[in-house]
Amino acid sequence: MKTSIQFPQSSSGAYVGATFACLGLGTAGFLLGLWNAEMQLNEKGYYFTLLAFGLFAAVSLQKCVRDKLEGIPVSGAYYGICYGAVGLSLLLLATGLWNATLLLSEKGYYAMSFVLALYAAVTVQKNVRDKKGQGANESSALE
Repeated sequence: MKTSIQFPQSSSGAYVGATFACLGLGTAGFLLGLWNAEMQLNEKGYYFTLLAFGLFAAVSLQKCVRDKLEGIPVSGAYYGICYGAVGLSLLLLATGLWNATLLLSEKGYYAMSFVLALYAAVTVQKNVRDKKGQGANESSALE
């Protein structure tokens, strides 16, 4: 028997807009920093790949956790892989920044914009899923 968790209300339009803005600012800020950085192309590629991997892993983890809360079956292996992927992206970023020949302020800039983008991606995914679920609940109530 599946049990469904009912969320009392969805996020406000202002909050949804703010989360999209944070996702855009975090991602654009990270990419702008890479564009202007005086580092080799392979280093830029490393950090770009970490951003893409981290965003995907964070969204996948949010979906996995939400599915589990809503009673949708999620395999333990996939659940572990999601947590591992987010942890690995953060570990690889920390390792790359630790060994980078950048100013401390630049390292902090990359770290903060990366974490902002990951957090915003999770929140945007949550808001999108809430809106989708709310639309399904409203349409089923009309039938």
